[in-house]
Amino acid sequence: MPTLLIIYHSRTGGTRQMAEAAADAARGEGDTLLLRADEATAADLLAADGYIFAGPENLAAIAGVMKDFYDRTYYEVLGQIEGRPYAQMVCAGSDGENAARQTARIATGWRLKMVQEPLIICTHAQTKEQILAEKTISEVDLTRCRDLGAAMGAGLAMGIF
Repeated sequence: MPTLLIIYHSRTGGTRQMAEAAADAARGEGDTLLLRADEATAADLLAADGYIFAGPENLAAIAGVMKDFYDRTYYEVLGQIEGRPYAQMVCAGSDGENAARQTARIATGWRLKMVQEPLIICTHAQTKEQILAEKTISEVDLTRCRDLGAAMGAGLAMGIF
């Protein structure tokens, strides 16, 4: 059975909730592994058949821990994961587009196949206090994350991707 790997980073809980929702739904479709970006390795990428990358946007860019994950694994798997499907989720305060573009650029370098447009969840955190506060993702947005996870899991299980 194909394996979906969900790699995430979360400092204030928003992206963790998103990733967990996607993973819970994907598990209903097949093998799913949820890993924090600081723990994920090139071997994890090589062992999986598809991916969801989930991270917050920090200062209009991908979060440093996600960037570190890509830096640690990029060349080690280059040329070995081509054509595998991926999707991404971004937890953002107001925009999220630049983080999504950066992740898409990395995935393009790996020659991964984007199977869904980026899912960007906006928390509307604009003040220092709001940005640093623990996040609670709405049920409506968690449903969107579940839908993404279920679609990725089902697509892998059925061999669509």
